[in-house]
Amino acid sequence: MEPIYLDYNATTPLLPEVVEAMLPFLREHFGNPSSGHVFGRRAKEAVARAREQVAELLGCDADEVLFTSGGTESNNLAIFGLTRDRAAGAIVTSVIEHPATSGPVGALEGHGSRVERLGVDPRGVVRLPANVPQGALVTVMHSNNETGVLQPIGELATLAHRAGGLAHTDASQSVGKVPVDVRALDVDALTVCGHKLYAPKGVGALYVRRGLDLRPFMLGASHERGLRPGTENVASIVGLGVAAELASKTLDDEARRVSTLRDALREALSAGIPGLVVNGDGAPRLPNTLSVRLPRVVGSAVLAAAPAIAASTGSACHDGHEIASAVILAMGVAPDDATGTVRLSLGRLTTAQDVSRAAEALTAGWRALTSRG
Repeated sequence: MEPIYLDYNATTPLLPEVVEAMLPFLREHFGNPSSGHVFGRRAKEAVARAREQVAELLGCDADEVLFTSGGTESNNLAIFGLTRDRAAGAIVTSVIEHPATSGPVGALEGHGSRVERLGVDPRGVVRLPANVPQGALVTVMHSNNETGVLQPIGELATLAHRAGGLAHTDASQSVGKVPVDVRALDVDALTVCGHKLYAPKGVGALYVRRGLDLRPFMLGASHERGLRPGTENVASIVGLGVAAELASKTLDDEARRVSTLRDALREALSAGIPGLVVNGDGAPRLPNTLSVRLPRVVGSAVLAAAPAIAASTGSACHDGHEIASAVILAMGVAPDDATGTVRLSLGRLTTAQDVSRAAEALTAGWRALTSRG
């Protein structure tokens, strides 16, 4: 029997509708969107349609959506593109960012940018500063990939704009799971990652507010308004568009369904594992994410003892390491306790039976490990 997949925050499977929409562009509609003949026009029209579908999900206009290779490229384009040639050179970020944000921010810091890293409270919510440096770029994730905790992006954007600066958020984990409206958030740039919302790996998008002076960090031809050169990945862009449209239609219903399953999983685990703690408890969180600390064990050991479950101990980028997650440590958790974390993230294919089986397997794995001590 296949393991129960509870790692949707790491990646999602392609929805059947996404696959079906992509297939013609892998077969007969193979043209280059920059070509003037019928093959190129078909591809160009498909890219334009996908741009509209993504814009509809984000609450923006189609010409404010750029297609990229994924969340990492979108973050890099936003961070490097919005800080280049800006006089202040100040960046405000958080201590819980994904490496796709902390990496470029660290590189800019090494070249002289002033960086302020905001801490988090015990729930994992970023602490709002009284103000931010004049002209700063504020870049903080919309939701944390490990705990699922939603961050106060609207408030941070207000602080940025009050200081004459700009606001970017990495919404890779949020888009398709909770409402993400760029106008309501009042951000200047926002990152979308395809493979987090049932589209292919290797495709993403960046919302860029119309009129913003974004400088490309790759040079080439005039694709994507000259901000992201290179022939478009048409089939994957089509897939992202369809995934975005499906998310728009089913967002509320799916959020209710999966949050009910998540809460049932929490209750079952709490009943079987005394002392279990939910990371981010009490904070607004993604409806699909349950990050738990299991007492007296290492998270990776529990997962090894429960092979019926496919999950992670935190961010998938760091899975397999016995080092406590920096995100959990930033919440004030002791290192020995933090290493007991397991991240369980549910998705469209998760069923009530999956939740029941997963709770039994994790509880049995925990009991087997603790009984040895």
